[in-house]
Amino acid sequence: MKYRTFGRLDWRPSALGFGAMRLPTIGGDSAQVDEPEATRMIRYAIDHGVNYFDTAYGYHQGNSERVLGRALQDGYRARVKLATKMPAWLVKSADDFDRFLDEQLEKLQTPFLDLYLIHGLRAERWQAVRDLGVREWAERKIAEGKFGRLGFSFHDSFEVFSQILNEYDGWAMCQIQYNYMDVEHQAGTRGLRLAAERGLAVVVMEPLRGGLLAGPPPSSVQALWDSAAVRRTPADWALQWLWNQPEVSVALSGMSTMQQVEENLASAERSDAAPLSADELALMGRVRDEYRALTPIPCTDCKYCQPCPNKVAIPRIFELYNMAMIYNAPDRARRAYEHWVREEERANCCLECGECESKCPQGIQIIEWLEKADRYLTAVS
Repeated sequence: MKYRTFGRLDWRPSALGFGAMRLPTIGGDSAQVDEPEATRMIRYAIDHGVNYFDTAYGYHQGNSERVLGRALQDGYRARVKLATKMPAWLVKSADDFDRFLDEQLEKLQTPFLDLYLIHGLRAERWQAVRDLGVREWAERKIAEGKFGRLGFSFHDSFEVFSQILNEYDGWAMCQIQYNYMDVEHQAGTRGLRLAAERGLAVVVMEPLRGGLLAGPPPSSVQALWDSAAVRRTPADWALQWLWNQPEVSVALSGMSTMQQVEENLASAERSDAAPLSADELALMGRVRDEYRALTPIPCTDCKYCQPCPNKVAIPRIFELYNMAMIYNAPDRARRAYEHWVREEERANCCLECGECESKCPQGIQIIEWLEKADRYLTAVS
């Protein structure tokens, strides 16, 4: 295993981190973790050098922390840094800070967390927990020995990311969605570099875009990969691109099978063998451009169409439709539409007023595309 730096902390994390969001399940039920297999995978990863583990309150409908806590018994807990996350969207009062932390410590069977993250920060969530005193609370808990350092995971714009960094100097790390397709999405490359400049460790989630960059690519993308002098799997290309950036502390992978663990360990072992060449980086840029060329709706997520008078989540709907088309992932897009887009924000709520189309700098026929997206995303597979 290769090891990297972790911001200001005097500790070297494994290049590969183990995310406990996509543990193996029984019968496709996310709440029913295949615990013997998950334990085998977790302990195998530790035995092969992985020393950073990440989970959260809601993963596997609350069972991820329980399974991981049991898997880290028999001496394994002492060999890793353990991070979990406060469910910020469930916090209603300052009393909830202690309530969630105590419950999570119990489920993880540990008196102490190495890192505690505020989960899924965006502008309104940060404002809510900030105003309830989460910074002061965290400093008390660190002094009491409940956890070592405070961090946050993030899903919003670069501007919000910068604001959160500026409003608290006690952050030790952040967790951002980042991969070679998401260089300008959310925190993006600018956020990665800003956090590293401030001395924060940066843990990357979705390095393979939830597996979309690991599956068989479209033929035009495969042709580009085939042109490379060095042959790699699509997943290995994506991981090596991340590890080529010194600001990345850990590439966090949610692994569901032992094969994925073994393949990712092998990729991590190669992570500092040689930096990607200028030609290889240029190739990855062409792959990115080719994926983008396959995008049916030319939405740039500028949000000029927002707010919609009827609250339709236009950019999010277009993102899901494009994802399904680019990566041939209809089932995933439909699940996301069902679970992550509220009914009152879905495409069928469009009243066809046309206000969005008058504001769109790309000239997208938004009403027509919303109708098409709604038909596709609500279709039965």
